[in-house]
Amino acid sequence: MDRNEIYKELKRIVQPEYVKIDEPLKDHLYTQLGGKADYFVMPTTFEEVQEVVKFTNRIGIKHTLLGNGSNLIIKDGGIRGVVMNLKHLNTIKSEGDTLVAQSGARIIDASMHALEESLSGLEFACGIPGTVGGALYMNAGAYGGEIKDVLDYAYVVDKEGNLVKRLAKDLDLDYRTSNIPDNGDIVVEATFNLKPDNYEDIKAVVDDLTYRRESKQPLEYPSCGSVFKRPPGYFAGKLIQDSDLQGTNIGGAEVSTKHAGFIVNKDNATTTDYISVIEHVQKTVKEKFDVELEREVRIIGEDKE
Repeated sequence: MDRNEIYKELKRIVQPEYVKIDEPLKDHLYTQLGGKADYFVMPTTFEEVQEVVKFTNRIGIKHTLLGNGSNLIIKDGGIRGVVMNLKHLNTIKSEGDTLVAQSGARIIDASMHALEESLSGLEFACGIPGTVGGALYMNAGAYGGEIKDVLDYAYVVDKEGNLVKRLAKDLDLDYRTSNIPDNGDIVVEATFNLKPDNYEDIKAVVDDLTYRRESKQPLEYPSCGSVFKRPPGYFAGKLIQDSDLQGTNIGGAEVSTKHAGFIVNKDNATTTDYISVIEHVQKTVKEKFDVELEREVRIIGEDKE
């Protein structure tokens, strides 16, 4: 099947205005980094997600799921095959003590919805910039809370294109990880078990966490959030700070002077700049403290030719 035939078939599956060729991925990422997607689609229903997966399987090209890229770096050569963005699957609703959110919704918005319904449990997520799907993918957490603490179950589209219910206990949720990528699942909806509480008490926690985030994190620049996992017995940011790396830059990417755990896109950085800074930080911390910094941020895509 040639390029034009693939394009025509994708426009049959997904609304034509939501199918693009050679789409610059940096326009869809929190980091504002990355090359182009061969095909870029934005399904509006679970069924469309299923059909895209079945179609790519049938013709033998890969599909890649893309959230808002708050914990993702895409290489300058872009991504081959079909890239799916689920931004139009963004409904959030509460049902009693549960909150149901589609995967393209921002986890911040899910946290705010819970607040408005006087439901407690998602306060920790009030400053996490990713989508609901991305939050499950990496068991996102902050300020002592994690997705695994509140998730009941999720609906996913599996690698064969089937819609499947997965209980939280079946997702192997652990520190910044799950089995979702290994299984090839695409999260389309999540249900959270929350607890009724006083609105003002919940809001006080949200306001405190928001202040702490805004005062400490370099939100004035694009970034992919916290770059490294917390090493056992250490804090990544403290190790980087004590290595005198804050302000270190390669091209347009820089170790934040506000929070050492962040690398910011300060001046039209390329993905190559960003990766070079990451590798420099890892090498320097290893030499100085003999500690391996493991990336929390994912790096995908092709090198630029």
